Amino acid sequence: MLERLASWNRSAGFWLILMVLCIALEGAALVYQYVFYYDPCVLCVHIRAWILGILVASLLGLVLRNSRVGLIIANLLVLIGSLGFVERSYRTLGTEMGFLDGACSMNPNFPSFLALNQWLPAVFEPLTSCGYTPWVIPQILSMAQTLMALSVVLALGMLLMLVTSLRRPKQDF
Repeated sequence: MLERLASWNRSAGFWLILMVLCIALEGAALVYQYVFYYDPCVLCVHIRAWILGILVASLLGLVLRNSRVGLIIANLLVLIGSLGFVERSYRTLGTEMGFLDGACSMNPNFPSFLALNQWLPAVFEPLTSCGYTPWVIPQILSMAQTLMALSVVLALGMLLMLVTSLRRPKQDF
C-alpha cells in the first residue's frame, strides 16, 4: 500500500490534481465573493493565502518529484501549508459556531515582504468582519464546515505522503 502511495506521490498526476484543487478552491472563493456577494473576512483571506502557498508548493512538487530530497521538501511544504489551512479553518469554524472567541480585525497582518493584500487586493483584502460563512449546501453544510473537513483530509493525506517519501525504497539484492 505504501509503495503504491509512494509511486503516486512521484507522479505528475498527483501534483497536478493538487494544483487543480487549489485553483478550484481559490476560484470558488472568488465566485462567492464576486458572484454571490459574500465579502471575505480576515480569516477567509488567510485561508486563501495558505491555499496559494499550497499551490506554489505543489508546483515545486511537480518540478522536483523525481528527486527524493525535492519530493520530501515539497511534501513538507504542502503539509505545513495544509496545517496552516487547518488552523485558519478551525478558527473560522469556531468563530462561526461560537466556541472560539477570536479577535477579527480588518487588517490581515501579512508581513511586509509578502503584502498580498496590497499586491492583489481583489483577492486578499478583507471586506467584512468574521462570524458568518455562507452555506455550501443550504441549511446543511456551511463554508466553515466544508473548509474544516477539506483541510483535515488534505493535512492527513499530505502527512501520509510525507511518510512515503521519507521511507527508503526497497532494494533488490
